[in-house]
Amino acid sequence: MTDRYQQFSNSGLGRALVKRLGLPNPTRLRRYRLGAPGLDGPVLLGACPGGRLGDQVTAVCAGAGIEVLTAPAASHAALVFDATGAKAVEDLRGLYDFFHPVLRSLGACGRVVVLGTPPERLADAGEIVAQRALEGFVRSVGKELVRGSTAQLVYVEPGAEQGIASTLRFLLSGKSAYVDGQVIRIGGHGGPAVEPGDWSEPLAGKVALVTGASRGIGASIADVLARDGAHVVTLDIPAQGDELAAVANRVGGSTLQLDITSPDAPARLVEHLRERHGGVDVVVHNAGITRDKKLVNMKEGAWDAVLSVNLASQLRVNDALLAEGVLRDGGRIIGVSSIAGIAGNTGQTNYGTSKAGVIGMVNAYAPVLAERGMTINAVAPGFIETKMTAAVPLFIREAGRLMNSLSQGGLPVDVAETIAWYANPASGAVNGNVVRVCGQSLLGA
Repeated sequence: MTDRYQQFSNSGLGRALVKRLGLPNPTRLRRYRLGAPGLDGPVLLGACPGGRLGDQVTAVCAGAGIEVLTAPAASHAALVFDATGAKAVEDLRGLYDFFHPVLRSLGACGRVVVLGTPPERLADAGEIVAQRALEGFVRSVGKELVRGSTAQLVYVEPGAEQGIASTLRFLLSGKSAYVDGQVIRIGGHGGPAVEPGDWSEPLAGKVALVTGASRGIGASIADVLARDGAHVVTLDIPAQGDELAAVANRVGGSTLQLDITSPDAPARLVEHLRERHGGVDVVVHNAGITRDKKLVNMKEGAWDAVLSVNLASQLRVNDALLAEGVLRDGGRIIGVSSIAGIAGNTGQTNYGTSKAGVIGMVNAYAPVLAERGMTINAVAPGFIETKMTAAVPLFIREAGRLMNSLSQGGLPVDVAETIAWYANPASGAVNGNVVRVCGQSLLGA
């Protein structure tokens, strides 16, 4: 879909008016392109005394072909700071000392990544305070950055140091273009982090199921998972059969026409995956609908339909796949929530309820799946350019696009890339996360 404001602001007249009137000036984001370098320059690495992740960061960057500096240069593509050594409020001065002199050296679409220790895993009060303070720092820096740059906080549990490769590669690359101001936890004990033999095809030999795959975000998810080497089973309702077949043909996958809310859907899905593919490795619950009305005007059918498609069906499918052993060892379940499930939205009590329920699904299943060496995570998209958002009234649509730190809407591929990061075999220590793909929207936390 077209972002008319961004087109205007990048035109000759638009650039002049944006500058004169002080209007938002969104930068065209650097997204992943096969064969392009992961970063456009070096990473500057800093740390609090006693930080435990510096060597691992250096090793990951070396494996990705990224140069790491420990002394400032004229410009940097990313600034990475290991704050795991911060054990008291006084240690937080290290953030200022590192970032203050070099933030202006960060290039367009640059990356800021701060590494810490999950406060809930600590016992010392001073250390808990210092580590929790990192969240406010990162979210604030993310709102100060310009030219399409982003900031993230990654909490790494002690003992999970070897599990940071997929997350660090994702955050430093163009794959995370519309992910901003997020807090990610590594060490959810979802199984081993198995680095792929080929990082360009980490899902080679895997089978991935994508529901609601006939168009929009679902079709983009199918594209990206197939690009990463997976055989994609695309699923949608029979009425979408032609569009579904087109997506499957494009990605070299297969189709399953099925109403996921029907009583026999879980059993039919289990049978299909077992008989045709011998099981499944990645399950992406993307199917979803909206039936928007203010609660006082909403019919009960609109409430029931949204909760059934967006939430209840997912729980039933999960339970069937797990009970029948169809989700293979190291399996991934990935939900699609929404910023509406975090911040709420007028006229979407049904939708917001269902999407908050997806977050609850992640919370509930994460420890259960961890015992089986599996993971469950979710994405929470903000304003993504789709046919659905194109139908939103103009002024509401433009507000949605601009009310975030990047001053623009995201693309379906931004959601898909985040899902592919979760699906990566090297993301075995990423479990129980809900990451917003929203350009650090001003709505929600």
